[in-house]
Amino acid sequence: LLFSLFRKKKRRIEELTEKMALDVGSSGDWDGRWRHVQKFLERSGPFTHPDFEPSEETLQFLLETCKILVIGAGGLGCELLKNLALSGFRHIHVVDMDTIDVSNLNRQFLFRSKDVGHPKAEVAADFINSRVPGCHVPYCLILFIYFLFFCMPVVEFHIIVCGLDSIIARRWMNGMLLSLLVYDDGVLDPSSIIPLIDGGTEGFKGNARVILPGMTACIDCTLELYPPQINFPMCTIASMPRLPEHCIEYARILQWPKEKPFGDGVALDGDNPEHIHWVFQKSLERAAEFNIIGVTYRLTQGVVKRIIPAVASTNAVIAGTVPSRENTALFAYVPLNNYLVFNDVDGLYTYTFEAERKENCSACSQVPQKLQFPPSAKLQEVLEYLTENASLQMKSPAITATLEGKNKTLYLQTVASIEEKTRPNLCKTLKELGLADGQELAVADVTTPQTVLFKLNFTS
Repeated sequence: LLFSLFRKKKRRIEELTEKMALDVGSSGDWDGRWRHVQKFLERSGPFTHPDFEPSEETLQFLLETCKILVIGAGGLGCELLKNLALSGFRHIHVVDMDTIDVSNLNRQFLFRSKDVGHPKAEVAADFINSRVPGCHVPYCLILFIYFLFFCMPVVEFHIIVCGLDSIIARRWMNGMLLSLLVYDDGVLDPSSIIPLIDGGTEGFKGNARVILPGMTACIDCTLELYPPQINFPMCTIASMPRLPEHCIEYARILQWPKEKPFGDGVALDGDNPEHIHWVFQKSLERAAEFNIIGVTYRLTQGVVKRIIPAVASTNAVIAGTVPSRENTALFAYVPLNNYLVFNDVDGLYTYTFEAERKENCSACSQVPQKLQFPPSAKLQEVLEYLTENASLQMKSPAITATLEGKNKTLYLQTVASIEEKTRPNLCKTLKELGLADGQELAVADVTTPQTVLFKLNFTS
């Protein structure tokens, strides 16, 4: 009986597949394909947005015009691409610089064993294009900053969706969208707003948020909510290791550049098994020297690549709530306001709250930030403040100021020749550098595409 039912079901599926193949037109559609989406877009309801007008044109806009940029094609990105494609969005651009690793295959379902070593963005785009009729997913492998400037202007997208594991990339994208805002006599032009939907997961925890640049809290407004990057003091790594991670960091930071195991100028590649194996062996030797247990190949790879724990079910939940693509892109329903937290470590717990804008946010407030230091403070202290302050968390700030009518670089870390010339300034006091009370300092950093202005206030 069960075998007979199975055969009937299989025959029915084959008949439906053949019918769909016959019904598909040049657009890749068949009768009733978007019936589930029409229920949301072609009728009103108690939860629809006050300004939403149900019509057939809305569905056509979704299918033919709306452009989505998905940044990240990892665990969360695969879920997002699948959801967007099956919801009717056809013009989906995806950007990811990473390549596929064997460890990705347990949750990043757009990839197969044969894809290991290939770019994530390319494989994900090809998979969606081949499996979802009518869907067109261009991809880009290079840094998405270049992508936005040279391949497809960001202003042409109707919505940006982030599935990233990098806070720096989130902040950069946040700053880019803020830089596109247009103000008329101090009043924000709503047409210049490009919504940013951001999601993140770590183990059994996740979050999703909707950001309307210039209207709601931005990424930098809530920077304190992100967990700090785990870094170990160099003195502990070099002299007093206590954890297996200390031994791995010793091999990575100190032994690799000193011994140059794969030749001069060869950087440590976390995706290269030979490189990881070398670090693993050196970490074992270091651990044995200090009677430390717990160094494994998997831990070594996790420390070197800064791997964040991932669970497939958490990615699926967050991608499903990030947050109702039609709601934000088409304003069919009131969007999430504006931060959702998900936790299923012990049972299931989720809630939403409204993250509020900070009046002095360095990214979206348009107010020069205050730096309060005595004239005797050294430039090194200012640099440490910019990197360690919870509301700023800069990575490699470059500081410039206007002195005697000329723009002068006080310190620049990213260019070796300039860093060497400006390094002596770190030991000089603000007074010795010629800075005055009320002086404006311009600070550039990888976390933002815009220069952040600070006003120096001398304290006694």
